[in-house]
This record gives sequence, structure tokens and C-alpha cells, in this order.
Amino acid sequence: MTLTPEEIQRYKRHLVLHDIGGQGQAKLKAARVLVIGAGGLGSPVMLYLAAAGVGTLGVIDDDTVSLDNLQRQVVHATQAVGAPKVASARETLARLNPHVAVETFQTRLDAGNAADIISRFDVVADGSDNFATRYLVSDACYFARRTLVHAAVGPFDGYLTTLKPFANAEDGTPYPTYRCIFPEAPPPGTVPNCAEVGVLGSVVGVVGTLQATEVIKELTGFGQSLAGRLLLYDAKEPRFETVRVAWDPENPLTGRAPTIVDLAVHERPRPGVPAGTD
Repeated sequence: MTLTPEEIQRYKRHLVLHDIGGQGQAKLKAARVLVIGAGGLGSPVMLYLAAAGVGTLGVIDDDTVSLDNLQRQVVHATQAVGAPKVASARETLARLNPHVAVETFQTRLDAGNAADIISRFDVVADGSDNFATRYLVSDACYFARRTLVHAAVGPFDGYLTTLKPFANAEDGTPYPTYRCIFPEAPPPGTVPNCAEVGVLGSVVGVVGTLQATEVIKELTGFGQSLAGRLLLYDAKEPRFETVRVAWDPENPLTGRAPTIVDLAVHERPRPGVPAGTD
């Protein structure tokens, strides 16, 4: 895929990077990335992927912009309060980079639509804010054989990892899935959300920007993948740590005796678990 003269001028800081160059930029232009959630994490992910020249961005979210979103959800402006988040994001991204196509899904991701939507994209970036959606996204990406860059945040901290359990690590075992790292979701109500405990907006920006970087790495092939590793960020210290995570042979999705063979396990939502994004 060739670049236009305007794109060459726009992306010249990438083009002179040895690890990206013209071939890497062409890969970005040809790529299709789905962002789950147009909220705190999804905002920097979309902004930096659009600025980087990812050819097609998909965004799925069924929520509308509220005033208290704007402290961290930087893809939205004050004028967008009350508007669907996907529409607000599309307008912002169009102003940022008209060379990027934006496909919007103003709906909730569920067992009925996840496989179809995810299969349309090359890489998925998950910025959802609840465990039910995270398990669904991870399982759907596994069945669709799509790389998933997952991130989550707390009030002053966050983590991210790259999940591709359909591929093998150097030792021949599969890379871990989300279920290997988090075998079970905590009981409803035991993990407070940001509306209850708050969140530092810039922390979401740090983690979301790291998430965008990992997506770009997966698309262009430079650097070392986060598959099999969990990157932890603590803003209070401040501190970054990387820990190894491994395939669990007992996990129900990719273990030696899998019991999850499709997305039917997600058809009955757990009571008390919302399916929003933040």
C-alpha cells in the first residue's frame, strides 16, 4: 500500500525511524484495529493510533458522553456532552487525521455480535471497565485468532499485556489467555469502580498510550511483544514492573481439557455486572 505525498509529509518522523520506515507505515495504513470502549483508555489509544496512520479504526461503545467523563476521556470535548461516544470520537479523529477511516458500532458488545465484529479487524485493543466484557473479548479474540492488547486501570495504577493464545511461546507452550492470568472474576460488588473510588485522569492516559504503542508494535513487527508478560504501572511510587505470566494447562479455554468451545458461555450475563466502558 503506497503513501500519498501528503501522508509522506505527515508521517515523516515515522519514515525516518529505522524500525518503522516506509514498509512499517504502509502496514499501519493497511491495518484495521478495533477499540473496545471510547472511554478513558480508548481515548488515548484512538488518538495515537489515528495520529500514527492506522488505516481503519473501529470503535464500539453504547454510552453517551457525560460531563464527568471529560476529566480523563480526552477524545471528547465539552460540546459533545450528551452525544453518543462513538459519534464524538469519530468527529475528533476526523479532525485529527482525515486519512483514517472510522467505523462505529453504537451498541454493547455481547455474545451475539462479538465474533462478527472482532473478525473484521486485525488487532483488538480492549479498554472495557468490567470483567464480564474482558472475558468475552478475550474469548472472542481467541476463537477469531486475533491479537488482543488488553489494559486496565485503578485509581493510581494500571497494567497491560498482549494476548495471543492461539500462538506458541518459545518453549512450545501456548501464550497465556486472559483466563490464565485471572482464572475467575471477583464476586459482583467486591471491586469498586472509578465512580466510587476515583481515578487520576493522567494515569489512564499513561496506560492508554502504552496500549497504543503495543498495538503499533504488533502491527509493524518491531520490538518485543508483551505476550507472556504483564506490564505494571504505579503512579504513586512511580514505578514500572514487568512480570512473566504463563499458560495455565487447567484453564477452561485453552487448557488440556477445554470446556469453553464457543461464546455460548457468555449468553447469560452475570447479575450485577454492567457491560459499560470507562
